[in-house]
Amino acid sequence: MLLHTRPPYNFCGSENLPFEKCEVAVLPVPYDSTTSYKAGTREGPHAIIVASRNMESLDLELKKDISAVGICTLDELEPSTDSPEKTMNRVEEAVGSIIEAGKFPVMLGGEHSLTLGAVRALSKKHKKLSVLQIDAHADLREEYEGSKYNHACVMRRVREICPTVQVGIRSMCEEELEYVERKGVKGIYGLEYDYEKLLKGLTDEVYITVDLDGLDPSIMPAVGTPEPGGLLWKEVLELLRKVCENKKVVGFDVMELCPLPGNVAPDFIASKLTYKLIGYSLLLKGE
Repeated sequence: MLLHTRPPYNFCGSENLPFEKCEVAVLPVPYDSTTSYKAGTREGPHAIIVASRNMESLDLELKKDISAVGICTLDELEPSTDSPEKTMNRVEEAVGSIIEAGKFPVMLGGEHSLTLGAVRALSKKHKKLSVLQIDAHADLREEYEGSKYNHACVMRRVREICPTVQVGIRSMCEEELEYVERKGVKGIYGLEYDYEKLLKGLTDEVYITVDLDGLDPSIMPAVGTPEPGGLLWKEVLELLRKVCENKKVVGFDVMELCPLPGNVAPDFIASKLTYKLIGYSLLLKGE
């Protein structure tokens, strides 16, 4: 009997390879405990995976089936209900296990604070790691709402570990501006896209963190804190491709999707961006 079934509940809808046979491990982390405007990013990982099951696996730009590299979708990571710091520790442990197994980590969030756990894990293996941040917000506060592990502080904590380059920033507070000017934080702010400057600020090994509010709300309204004036689809792909062609990307995350009922377009954009970045990272990787 012929059975008509939906694609498996795995990223890109492919058969889930055994962990030991895959090259990419997708880690969903449904967490939004420190969000400060609109909650709902805990639903982001599920929405991205559901949308990805409706993508064509052939990427026309690369002319390849990116999923052929082998993608394994892990179970959702259970956040800690005690504190943001404990959740960061769980992310660090999970990403560390992925790295130790020789897999390429892709984290789906969830709020942006989670990036710290991934960077901590990667920095143990990659001693000259740097981080490319695509974001509308600087996330450079020393603490926010009584916590140093709030989403508004994530890049301040990351900068305690390794160099960063910020792209697309168009909102920050006075404390963050003072920190940027005092510390000389490398950044490409607003609508300025200087790729030579961007590449020069990164080391040879790069972790990419994409807060989806870095994209313009006209194409990405499904975020907790939208800001006008962000990157459009063609711009973000060109930026990511240039980085992947010139640097070795050792992992990435896509964060802060806050699904909108009745509008699946942002979910699909986030899914497609994740898929293309897997392809750029592994098929165009710089040596």
